[in-house]
Amino acid sequence: MHLVLVHPEIHSNTGNIARTSVAIGADLHLVKPLGFSLEDRYLKRAGLDYWPQVRLHIHESMEELLPMQAEYWLFSAHGRPFGDVQFGKDPWLFFGRESAGLEPEIIAAHEERVLRIPMRLGVRSLNLGNAVAIAAYEALRQQDYPGLDLEGR
Repeated sequence: MHLVLVHPEIHSNTGNIARTSVAIGADLHLVKPLGFSLEDRYLKRAGLDYWPQVRLHIHESMEELLPMQAEYWLFSAHGRPFGDVQFGKDPWLFFGRESAGLEPEIIAAHEERVLRIPMRLGVRSLNLGNAVAIAAYEALRQQDYPGLDLEGR
């Protein structure tokens, strides 16, 4: 699985998502510009001692990623509910920046690939780290959690 953060702005969200990526065995992709330095101590604190284990990839633009992927999904406040989709074995899950999400032109160009996490009316969005975890674990659940410890050892 690949978790892609497009123009992330908040170091602690990215640190938490980095920790999630290690826990589930996913690669973490960050698309520039970033709203923080990768040397930020708060970023590393949020990622705890897992930061050296993160399979991190930095990209200059989203355009260099999207055309290459067989299965990709864009998460937004709009689109069909993510539970309507059967995720494959190696999905790429794209999430936009905290303040504005993915760019409207990206959403419009890939309309059939846009998913949302259902929420109550009047709630604008979830925390980015929570949204990534919800989506990633649903994709893993559908595959019976490959490679994860189901026994709690």
